[in-house]
Amino acid sequence: MIAQLGYIAILISLALAIYGFGAFLYGVKNEDYKLINSAKGAIKSIALLSTVAASILFYVLATSDFRVLSVYKYTSTDLPMMYKLSAFWAGNAGSLMLWGWVLSLFTFFIIFSPKLKNSKLLPYVGIMFLLNQIFFFFVLCFTANPFALNPDPTVTEGSGLNPMLQHPGMVFHPLTLYIGYVGFVVPFAFAMAALITKAVDDFWIKMTRRWTVIAWLFLTLGNLYGAQWAYVELGWGGYWAWDPVENASFMPWLTGTAFLHSIMIQERKNMLKIWNMSLIILTYGLTLFGTFLVRSGVLTSVHAFADSNIGSYFLVFLVFMMAISIYFVINNLQTLSEGGQFKSLLSKESSFLLNNLLLVGAAFAVFWGTIFPIVSEAIQGTRVTVGIPFFDRVNGPILLTMLLVMGICPLIAWQKSTIKNLVDNFLIPALLGVTVGAALFAYGIRNPWAIISYAVITFVLIIHIIEFYRGTRARMKMTRENVFTAFYRLITRSRRRYGGYIIHIGIILMAVGIVASNMYDTEELKTLAFGESLTIKDYVLTYESLEQVQEGVNDIVYADLRVEKGGSYLMQLQPEKIFYPTWHQPRTEVALHSTLIEDLYVVLSGWENDGTATFKVKVNPLVAWIWYGGYIVVLGTILAVWPGRYGNYVPRYRD
Repeated sequence: MIAQLGYIAILISLALAIYGFGAFLYGVKNEDYKLINSAKGAIKSIALLSTVAASILFYVLATSDFRVLSVYKYTSTDLPMMYKLSAFWAGNAGSLMLWGWVLSLFTFFIIFSPKLKNSKLLPYVGIMFLLNQIFFFFVLCFTANPFALNPDPTVTEGSGLNPMLQHPGMVFHPLTLYIGYVGFVVPFAFAMAALITKAVDDFWIKMTRRWTVIAWLFLTLGNLYGAQWAYVELGWGGYWAWDPVENASFMPWLTGTAFLHSIMIQERKNMLKIWNMSLIILTYGLTLFGTFLVRSGVLTSVHAFADSNIGSYFLVFLVFMMAISIYFVINNLQTLSEGGQFKSLLSKESSFLLNNLLLVGAAFAVFWGTIFPIVSEAIQGTRVTVGIPFFDRVNGPILLTMLLVMGICPLIAWQKSTIKNLVDNFLIPALLGVTVGAALFAYGIRNPWAIISYAVITFVLIIHIIEFYRGTRARMKMTRENVFTAFYRLITRSRRRYGGYIIHIGIILMAVGIVASNMYDTEELKTLAFGESLTIKDYVLTYESLEQVQEGVNDIVYADLRVEKGGSYLMQLQPEKIFYPTWHQPRTEVALHSTLIEDLYVVLSGWENDGTATFKVKVNPLVAWIWYGGYIVVLGTILAVWPGRYGNYVPRYRD
């Protein structure tokens, strides 16, 4: 049976990972380069074997081989091929197989990178990678086997995929999230190698910068896809509920963001070495912690694997990895303490550090709110749930302050800023920010957080516009290029810097949507009979009919609503409930009319035999700005990480 070949492949991968780990250790200790090369060969074989195993799992899923338990549990014959293949990571074992497969490929590409050839870090980087592989392949072989056989090999139909996962967002959300998680193993492995060899300069940072940005990019995409999926699929009208598993992916994003900013200070000023080591250890640890949360069953979440019993393995591995990481840091404290010092609180270095502290503070707040139910139950015997208001009240001011600092960082001077520097750079953006705040107040906005938020957003946006303007003007003076050519070459020849600014602009746009949608959304819940209407803001929704149709093997119940806006006909909306023969709960299909100004969001909550139906209707302002801003973040990240030669004309102007 082909599935058994898949299991043999991961079993051999485990054996090779153990061998490679031992070969690297012995080879380094005895300077046996043949053994080191043999360990590299083991890494190559693991990448090949894990790819074979993954291919076999894809094959049995695509062919509906229900003799394999995971195929039986997560697919059915009528399931579209896209969702059959994405069922690879729908279950616990398959998602860990994805992690192990991606990890083996990352390990291969890193170890055989020409930049690492003959580097003394190579065997130690390999040791850290293989340590992770040993853990994952051990779990796959003995606890969560993706090729486990069905106790009843005669079945001809599967249980089907959870309807909530039958959405494009759930095809890409777990995939991008896991690539992001695994990607942070790369800088972690190099950091540990640098500590072991006491080579704690910025070489390990330069070697892993692009990999770190790629990991951050995929983690960003994972969070973005997850938010979009929650918005259109769960039917509660929002996109972020501070769910424990949402938090699990958000925390390493926060600390990873801090790390990406902090390493710039080490590269330029030889500072913050201990801090950077701590950040990457924390980020790596949070990726494991997030996986522990999903699989431990200690917290309830719509995203968690309820049938999992391997959380304890992840907890033990997490504690072990954190212990050896802290040991290596303590062992190198004196070397890590050497370097530059802060010369002024009013400097770019200080603003970067403040930015880091805010990001880590937000991560800690999310961490504490996530684990508080566990802590309260352990101490008091009663589980106290922490809800959305806690996270909003604590993280709102922190993230708003972080946004403000994000505007200050680009224009403040290195080493020490003068009063003249501050006035020249920040007076106009500050005045415009205050003007926008005053205009909102005059318009009738009375929520102080909304006024402050949009004043800060304006301030930060103007600063970034000024940066692009100054850079383009400086290049025009130096090269005599026209404005369009100068602007294009400014960005393409200083990709890292201006890609970062584009990321900031994307985050600014996201902030616009987040503030509006959280503070000014409107909701109505009403039961209507045929012909009755519901009014919300300037929309009038008239309930015209309730229909049932069959689509394949699924039954669909939908309501037909006539929508008018401002007295004029706008469109028909049809919110649905989809019933699956292989699943006990229907899937909600939200009817959504989205514009840059606002979203009209309609959910069919229920109905009675006489045709009356209950609808939840929301008007969410500026939600589209979140999605557009998120994809601008992605574009800026791609620009920042894109390889290429930089031109000689990189404009510089006085701070």
